[in-house]
Amino acid sequence: MYYVGIDLGGTKIAAGIVDEKGTLIYKDSVPTKRERPYQEIIKDMAQLTLKIIKDKGLEVKDIASIGIGSPGTPDSKTGVLVYSCNLNFDNVPIREEMRKYIDLPVFLENDANCAALAESVAGAAKDVDDSIAITLGTGIGGGIVINRKIYSGFNCAGSEIGHMVIVSDGVECACGRKGCWEAYASATALIRQTKDAANANPESKINELVKGDLNKIDAKTAFDAAKLGDPVGEKVVNQYIKYIAEGLSNTINSFMPEAVVIGGGVCKEGEYLLKPLRERVYADIYCKGSVPKPYIRVAEMGNDAGIVGAAMLGK
Repeated sequence: MYYVGIDLGGTKIAAGIVDEKGTLIYKDSVPTKRERPYQEIIKDMAQLTLKIIKDKGLEVKDIASIGIGSPGTPDSKTGVLVYSCNLNFDNVPIREEMRKYIDLPVFLENDANCAALAESVAGAAKDVDDSIAITLGTGIGGGIVINRKIYSGFNCAGSEIGHMVIVSDGVECACGRKGCWEAYASATALIRQTKDAANANPESKINELVKGDLNKIDAKTAFDAAKLGDPVGEKVVNQYIKYIAEGLSNTINSFMPEAVVIGGGVCKEGEYLLKPLRERVYADIYCKGSVPKPYIRVAEMGNDAGIVGAAMLGK
């Protein structure tokens, strides 16, 4: 049997066919056009599902289930997306609407949780039972997998680890709290920190790399400057790694997973990021003496994580 996974995003709807082992064998996508009524968006999801099944030479009877990963807070039991600010969805009956077009079991879960499940099934955490996946992007996404099952709390709103406070009364986060991990360790936060450093130190390599146009600063700029020996870039990078380690240590102390998987564009820095990060985390977590420590690895599933994880909801 095969499974269909749908990654419902604010920009596009991506759907794929996944086999029993979590291998993505075919995928396609369409624009979300999120300003439309939810009925039209879900109809497009159903039509895309039917299209990829046909394109792959399969029939609906060859598909065991459909899984949908969406931003926001789902009710996984009822198949209702309770709330999603990215989609302007409020108590949308996704399962009920999908089944108007396709008579298959439909599962619904948060997209970050789906990405964590994908890493557990077929990615960097496939050799362990308990893992946490963290994505350093516009915000910080997190997914917790215990005994190879998603943990999301009694109300399906859990694992929002990006919103733990690491600096009391610190920078205001998009969620309204102050000092959240996301406000300090996301890629967005790194860009803000790099711009602040460039403004305060016009002689730095950061300014040179972007030719004085601070709007060109991205999540790589501070790392690029640091690799050139720029002390300002080195300071930004060191502080940023400290912020990541702070939240990561708290997360590990709370759940003690066997593996932590880190994704997002920042991870393209590889060991330049991970080596000092591991050193900080291993010095801080409550694993003293010969107590085994969690693995810290780079995510492997990339942009397909949402599709694969969603598909595996029905397995």
